[in-house]
Amino acid sequence: MNIILLGPPGAGKGTQAKLLEVGRGMKQLSTGDMLRAAVAAGSEVGLQAKEIMDRGDLVSDEVILAVVGERMNQPDITAGVVFDGFPRTPAQAEALDGMLAARGQKVDAVIEMKAEDEELVKRISGRFTCASCGKGYHDSFDKPKKDGICDVCGGTQFTRRADDNEKTVRDRLTVYNKQTAPLVNYYAKRGNLHGVDGMADIKLVTASIGRILDGI
Repeated sequence: MNIILLGPPGAGKGTQAKLLEVGRGMKQLSTGDMLRAAVAAGSEVGLQAKEIMDRGDLVSDEVILAVVGERMNQPDITAGVVFDGFPRTPAQAEALDGMLAARGQKVDAVIEMKAEDEELVKRISGRFTCASCGKGYHDSFDKPKKDGICDVCGGTQFTRRADDNEKTVRDRLTVYNKQTAPLVNYYAKRGNLHGVDGMADIKLVTASIGRILDGI
């Protein structure tokens, strides 16, 4: 089974992809991770991608699809994949459909994790992590039990991602909404688009996704 998780930054795609890996044996395919792995492995397509990135150019859809195909040929892909961060445009979606069709496969489900922009701004801009062990916290939803002390390792130093500020988050959401609206329409016309409430409790989101996949 091959599925795509759609959703704005902070909607929880990465969390749900990891849970699908654990619960269903699927593999999360992130284009960024795959490109870095291909470059590190020194494969033909990896060297091609490296040359493009070293020039400072954007990696073409053709190269990205080659990287995806190379990754899907690996022996650990037995229960299907979860596409995370790809496709981003209808053109990429069409190319992905073509690549999968050539392999006798298809996109079985596209799950849109819906969330309101204002709630996402609060969710993302409030995130911080322990600098020692990486435990994640939030200014409003998940504070350390003792102020300034990590619950896990007792560390007292915390960090925030530079791009987890309100302006950057709003800019990212604007880009996402502009890019993704046509993609949502693309999959809606194909009848494989499903929606879940990305702002619900993690367990509820997981259960909703599970019901969708069990019904395919």
